[in-house]
This record gives sequence, structure tokens and C-alpha cells, in this order.
Amino acid sequence: MVAYIKSDLEFILAQIKIAEAHSKYLADPTDPAGKPLFGANGSIPTYNLSWGLRTVDGSWNNPLHPTWGAADHPFPELMPPEYRPAQGGMLDPDGPGPAPAFPTQADYNPSNNPNSVVIDPSLRTISNLIVDQTLDNIAAIIVSLERAGIEPTPPATTLIPLAQTLNETTQTTDAKAFVAWLDSQQSVDKGKKIGTQGYCMGGPIAFRTSAAMPDRVGAVASFHGAALVTEQPNSPHLQASKTHAQFLIAIASNDDQKSPNEKNVLKDTFEKAKLPAEIEVYSGAHGWCPPDSRVYNEPDAEKAWTRLLALYGKALA
Repeated sequence: MVAYIKSDLEFILAQIKIAEAHSKYLADPTDPAGKPLFGANGSIPTYNLSWGLRTVDGSWNNPLHPTWGAADHPFPELMPPEYRPAQGGMLDPDGPGPAPAFPTQADYNPSNNPNSVVIDPSLRTISNLIVDQTLDNIAAIIVSLERAGIEPTPPATTLIPLAQTLNETTQTTDAKAFVAWLDSQQSVDKGKKIGTQGYCMGGPIAFRTSAAMPDRVGAVASFHGAALVTEQPNSPHLQASKTHAQFLIAIASNDDQKSPNEKNVLKDTFEKAKLPAEIEVYSGAHGWCPPDSRVYNEPDAEKAWTRLLALYGKALA
């Protein structure tokens, strides 16, 4: 929780007043209530003082060059462009999930690859380093290795093999270990149930977590879950039906097209088990929830989040 003191609120109010005066000045320079942001009689005495509020169109981020970074204005290049190599190769956005892999470009030059997909595994390295330069930050470790001449292994060759080692046994033992650790924390109320949620391959993991700890897990959610129903006797849906939890199962439209009977099996299974289960096919495609997904669907993502909060509100209260 964030706590504000009087001086914090006074500073915020001062920034609002600076922005209001600047807005009035831009609308009518003769308005006595208006005031320029910078320059003669400006509200900001020096160009590098972070006062005021960001404008909607991005103008005046740089008081010396008000249009730099503004909408509908070209960003001036101070040096000739130099495009570094991209990751390239095939990208499978959900690993072992049902979404198909697609090719990505090996070059960042947009003129060479119009409308192409370019993958940067180090997209947030700079912002991560600005925020945290300690050894607790993975980005700091990777950059330190690179500066030392040690090339880290690409994520695709390390994470996917690790993900492929996950199975019913590892998921069950992990679930028990995670819950045991949570229950060892003083801030955890062990008299209340735990909620678990999974996306894509996390869907069956959430199901198996509830089966591993049926007396502790009270709510389970799966969003565009993969392989919730299989022909095997240890299918995640069969394991989950033996718990005491309430369920929210949000199915992707293209997953439903691929396995149209899966929702019926889920509904029938949970009805027979007499477990509350909200099962719905969403209009979004597989992977619609994460904002950085190429198929992100904001209305469906917001709906899924709202239904998740409703589930937790009634099942974990």
C-alpha cells in the first residue's frame, strides 16, 4: 500500500497547476491564466527539471525540442541507423501448447522486412537495468556475463527443454512444496483456502495443484488451457474432479474449434462431481490474456480477470 504525506499531495497539485496553465497558454497565449511551460515567464526554470505532466500527444517531453517524441512527428536520427541482428528462426509462442509456430526475421531493418515479426529476447534489458542493477536482477547478470565475453545460452535452447521435463509427478511435488512454503509464512492465514490459476500449459498444472492439495486449494482458474482433457486415466480434468475446489475454465475460440467436445466433457465431469464450474468459450484466440501476446484481446482479457476476481471473492472468502 502506498502512503502519501501532505508534501507529496502538495507537489502533485503543483504539477497539475503547471499543466493546466500550460494547456491554457497553448489554447490562447493571451489568456492571463495561461503560462508557457519553459522559456520567458515559464513555469519550469530549467529545461532538465521534471515538472508538469505528460501531454497526451507526447509533446513537450523535451522543453528544448517540444516536438521530439510527439505523435505524428518523425524522430530525428542523430547518427546513421545501424540495425543489429535479431533472434530469427521459428517462434512457438506457447511452447508445447496448440498454437502453431511461425517464422521471425533475423534483421531489424524495417525496409528489408516490411510487416515482419522481429523477436528480441532482451527487449526490457535497458529498463530493467535502470530500475535494478543488483545481482538479484537477471538482466544485470546477463549483461555482466556479456561484458565479460561470456555469451548466455539463448532462452529457446534452455527454457523449452526444461518445460518439457514437467510432468504429473513434478507438478504434484512442486505444488506440495509451494503450498508448504506459503503455509510457513506468518502472513498466510492457513485457515483460508488457496487460489491457483494457469495460462496455456499452466491450466493443467493448476488442475493438478488442486488435486495434490485438495484440502488447501479452494479455487482453480484456467485461461486458454492446453490439454485439460486427455484420454489418459490421469487426465487433469479427472484429477481436478476429485477435489473440493470451485473452477473457472475460459476456453480459447480456436482451441474449441480444434476440440469442440472438450467443453462438454468438462461440464459433464464437474456436474457429476457436484463441483461449481464456470466453463465458457471466449472469442479470443489461444493466448489472448497476456498484454504482450500477439493475439492479445483486451475485452476478453478484462472479462477473464473480472471473472477470476469474482471466483476468488466467493471461493476464498
